[in-house]
Amino acid sequence: MTKIHYIISFFFFTTMWISTSAQPTQKVNAKRKPNVIIILADDLGYGDLSCYGQQQWKTPNIDRLATEGAKLTHFYTPTPYCAPTRASLLTGLYPIHHGLTANPNPEKVQNNYQTYRGGDDIGIADDQLLLSEVFKTSGYATKIIGKWHLGHKPSFLPTRHGFDEYFGIPYSNDMRPVILMENENVTEYPVVQTTLTKRYTQSALAFIEKHKDEPFFLYLPQAMPHKPLAVSEEFYTPETKGDLYADAVRELDWSVGEVLKKLTDTKLDENTLVIFVSDNGPWFGGSSGGLRGMKSQNWEGGIRVPFIARWKGHIKAGHISHEPAGIIDIFPTVATQVGLTIPKDRALDGRDISALLTSNAKTPHTALFSFYTDKLQTVRSGKWKLHIYSPQSATLPSDSAWIDPRSPDGVTLLAPYEQARANQFPGINTGDAAAPGLLFDLENDPAEQKNVAREHPDIVEKLKKVAADYLQGKDI
Repeated sequence: MTKIHYIISFFFFTTMWISTSAQPTQKVNAKRKPNVIIILADDLGYGDLSCYGQQQWKTPNIDRLATEGAKLTHFYTPTPYCAPTRASLLTGLYPIHHGLTANPNPEKVQNNYQTYRGGDDIGIADDQLLLSEVFKTSGYATKIIGKWHLGHKPSFLPTRHGFDEYFGIPYSNDMRPVILMENENVTEYPVVQTTLTKRYTQSALAFIEKHKDEPFFLYLPQAMPHKPLAVSEEFYTPETKGDLYADAVRELDWSVGEVLKKLTDTKLDENTLVIFVSDNGPWFGGSSGGLRGMKSQNWEGGIRVPFIARWKGHIKAGHISHEPAGIIDIFPTVATQVGLTIPKDRALDGRDISALLTSNAKTPHTALFSFYTDKLQTVRSGKWKLHIYSPQSATLPSDSAWIDPRSPDGVTLLAPYEQARANQFPGINTGDAAAPGLLFDLENDPAEQKNVAREHPDIVEKLKKVAADYLQGKDI
């Protein structure tokens, strides 16, 4: 596509979003109400943080969150890709219940590793209740800074779904046209992505300062380390062994540190629940921490992610839980922790996992599920994981000479040219061949190397029944 076509596209997007003023929310006396900050990394792998075993680079600020709070080691996303997981975080529902099972995409293109089937027309439905809406009706100031990806048409935008303010790219930072929005207006095109993490951070600090005397909900879904990787000059170190990916993660860690410092400076440190999590496993260049697979695959490397929660005086410092939980649990857990009321007509898939953050309690889930589009792919129950369908759901490039069709071009997509290559596989790619019906003992085989379905046919049948019961609407 020519440059003029992108300019035309820019004006199309500019005129498509018409500014609307958010209705003011009745504020209440909220001196004792806690604040909530959810920081969502994009494509950050299970092994990308030093508190989860990363050795090539350090993440001291995120590690501090874990030291002062709780860390979960078996935390799952419902899909190995972006949008459905993000909708699950905000609704407490699995994708087949909130309805967003694919990635909204303004390009409506087909390329050699993923098919987007008219994603331009999809987004979060109006009848879904989002965590942001519950906060807003409870008297909180609400803002999202970063990647939305729950639909980019006007009716899907965050300012129509409980957020007072929005600043960010409405979808992935490699989907053209890459535009930066302030509320419902396009404010920058093309976007200078090297300063994106810094600008998101500055916006977060300003929001905290502005609302330090009232309760607030800040949702900070950062762009990094999603491709194209980009960092500010201060963090760009080409000699780093981890390359640009390491730099992007280090700047993300810096951002977390700035948010924590701001909470201390505003004396909100002990009245703010901070959650850090990723939306799925890593793309090329990252690390799954010794797990099999990567983003776009339902192996552990594609769906198991870091999760850390800190709230001084409420969450046990330095606590670690190895119990299975998932991103669907954030909604009910946050609601319980800060005293939000969820309408009784809303049945959530998520469960309150507060006990996992403070004790050696067992998971409240009989089973956790993962999906690819609208298909239930895996069942995790106790130490067992069953792959209903073959886990090799997406065909991935595997050659160092592969050129990503969404690579920076210096015109419409502004980011460093030196992106991670397809031969920089982030996870384990050995083990028994992908096939339907694989069963793994994750306690003894976390990298999913040996299929034990033949040795445990009773477990296979049990988990198949659990999946069938769930799909039939039975309480699991």
